[in-house]
Amino acid sequence: MTSNPEQDKPTLLLVDDDEVYCEVLSDALAAQGYAVSVAYNLQKALQLAREIDPEYAVVDLRIGTESGLELVKQLSALDENTRIVMLTGYASVATAVESIKLGAVHYLTKPATADEVVAALQRVDGDTSVAPAEHPLSVKRLEWEHLQKVLAEHDGNISAAARALNMHRRTLQRKLAKHPVKE
Repeated sequence: MTSNPEQDKPTLLLVDDDEVYCEVLSDALAAQGYAVSVAYNLQKALQLAREIDPEYAVVDLRIGTESGLELVKQLSALDENTRIVMLTGYASVATAVESIKLGAVHYLTKPATADEVVAALQRVDGDTSVAPAEHPLSVKRLEWEHLQKVLAEHDGNISAAARALNMHRRTLQRKLAKHPVKE
């Protein structure tokens, strides 16, 4: 009896709505020995997760208009041993904390290389050598972080978050649509 090399590879679910980025990262992860399955939305990701029972998952924070946080929660519920890395171009302290609470083992900002993703997936312990920031965050960055925190507290509901912030909904949408302020 011969073994199938594809079956011996660890399974990895890659979920991101950026198809070009997915293709590049998928190829790079496959070259590193993973059997990669790709989904571009939450529904397909959950379907694939039930079919392949992935050992690893890399999930984008924003998948179209949906939140990757919800997927992290559902993947963890399906199998608490799945090692999940949250990947985002919209990093914030609030989403980093929530992704870890929901079951992710690491949080990376885009663009992340396949080597960085693999290192994050394999990393078990925290790193005590990480130095605290030299300078405090700017006022604009603090505002953006606060908006993200309040939005997370209201499960992504912009209207509820706007009411909590005593802000017009469109103003909040405009502020959230902007990229994070550089530190």
